[in-house]
Amino acid sequence: MSLDPRVALQSLVAALEEHLAASASRRHEDDPAVETAYLGIADAFEAYEEALYDSYGEVTPLEMYDDDDDDDDDDDDDADDGSDDAVSDRPASDLRT
Repeated sequence: MSLDPRVALQSLVAALEEHLAASASRRHEDDPAVETAYLGIADAFEAYEEALYDSYGEVTPLEMYDDDDDDDDDDDDDADDGSDDAVSDRPASDLRT
């Protein structure tokens, strides 16, 4: 039997709150608490998405970011129209220079 979507949603919200707390108290750029919280969001989201689909046949409009997606994005660079209004799917920590 699948997890109740409401329980999975509560777990996802808790994971997001943990990530916020870890980010706010980050001690350095590669703080393991932030990485752990980041992965916790991914796990909780997958559980929620699965529970939602199993219970109601629905999905969210969200997609998980995967490092392998970087390779796919490189292929899309050739078709770039040059506009700067695209929204990045990378986490903010990956966008810092």
